[in-house]
Amino acid sequence: MTKTNPGRFFEDYAVGDVISHAVPRTVSGGERAMYHALYPARGALYSSDEFARSCGLAASPMDDLISFHTVFGKTVPDVSLNAVANLGYAEGRWLAPVWPGDTLTSTSEVIGVKQNSNGKTGVVYVRTEGRNQNGEVVLSYVRWVMVRKRDADVPAPATVVPELAKVVDASDLVIPEGLRFDNYNFALAGEPHRLSDYAVGEIIDHVDGVTIEEAEHMIATRLWQNTAKVHFDASAREDGKRLMYGGHVISLARALSFNGLANAQMIVGLNAGAHVSPCFAGDTVRAWSEVLDTAETAAPGVGAIRLRLVATKGEAGVLRGDDSKYAPGVLLDLDYWALMPA
Repeated sequence: MTKTNPGRFFEDYAVGDVISHAVPRTVSGGERAMYHALYPARGALYSSDEFARSCGLAASPMDDLISFHTVFGKTVPDVSLNAVANLGYAEGRWLAPVWPGDTLTSTSEVIGVKQNSNGKTGVVYVRTEGRNQNGEVVLSYVRWVMVRKRDADVPAPATVVPELAKVVDASDLVIPEGLRFDNYNFALAGEPHRLSDYAVGEIIDHVDGVTIEEAEHMIATRLWQNTAKVHFDASAREDGKRLMYGGHVISLARALSFNGLANAQMIVGLNAGAHVSPCFAGDTVRAWSEVLDTAETAAPGVGAIRLRLVATKGEAGVLRGDDSKYAPGVLLDLDYWALMPA
């Protein structure tokens, strides 16, 4: 009897399957320190207990993307161990803060399957929920993944492609209990810009660039237990290169966006996202953002800003060519909501 697990292949998924992912993970201040060392994240709300208290919270919660990466990492052995690529995201909502000492678990429901025309791969859609030790859902999102088939001769399943909202409605964003920005300290946050200073359609070049290193990427994949073969095993790809973990690119671009968006403090919604092109060690990543929308919230002084965050090896503001295809060098196209002083 074999005791090792080769991971699931496309034919192992069926709509309606619910997968409980191993292993529970308790997050700590050490995780935050490592996250800030890797990227480097500088958002004041996630850096200082005192700043967070001045904004109505009991202390500084864990960074929003720490929560995302932890919950996501739990799913990899069951969803994307044999993935060719992680294709997209939708309907993501951060539903409650994660605090140092919380223990997170993940479950995923298969909500769609579609075999590709080559008969060798298929796309699997899952809705994942992350819960804390009290059973409270802290994060929910949909993603879809291209997964290899074990046997190309296995008949294709009935195609089910879920209908997904293109944008999380601003009224469905969850504001952490007690959060308020009516006494916000702009000097300590690092920039003077509030929500009313941003215009829909505005392009923000975040100026800085970072060259990705193998060591940092490998620390990130191990930290969040992302065991996808293409991130660890150079022989898993025909070109003999290890693919940089997509979450690493997301966090790097988010950290770079501090320059120009220092007051976009908390990510609370994930509308859409695509890992457009592969990223490898040695690539220099830059970032730019486009303001897509703004909204009011019921919390004192708290507004919401919808942003497109683009990680690229090319020019700021260039997303697509004349053929409507992504421009060369674009690595990530992420559409999200963040909370900002109104």
